[in-house]
Amino acid sequence: MTTKRILIIDDEADIREATQMCLEITGEWEVVLASSGPEGLLKAAKEKPDAILLDIMMPGMDGLTTMQRLRENSDTAAIPIILLTAKAQSSEQRQLSQLDIAAIITKPYDPYSLSDQLVQALAK
Repeated sequence: MTTKRILIIDDEADIREATQMCLEITGEWEVVLASSGPEGLLKAAKEKPDAILLDIMMPGMDGLTTMQRLRENSDTAAIPIILLTAKAQSSEQRQLSQLDIAAIITKPYDPYSLSDQLVQALAK
């Protein structure tokens, strides 16, 4: 199995690190980290990851704005985006599912099944 590269954009260091550890241990993932939307945009363009795991709730540039900017850049427009959100209400989930995304993963998530969830989302 080839290693896939994923970019995690999340402002919470503990979530970035825990997610990175889980993906590196349970899946064949090479993880790139960004702590903000602007940093994520730069790393996405430079690293060209196979997918982006993007937190919605971030200070400054939120996840939806970050996603919009990723889609506007021809270098990053086609990268599948998986949203990470603490918003569990079904109405919010429905709104988010209308966006051009591969999947929505709700926090808190099961770290042991995260790699499988990503593989399934990207296989669609």
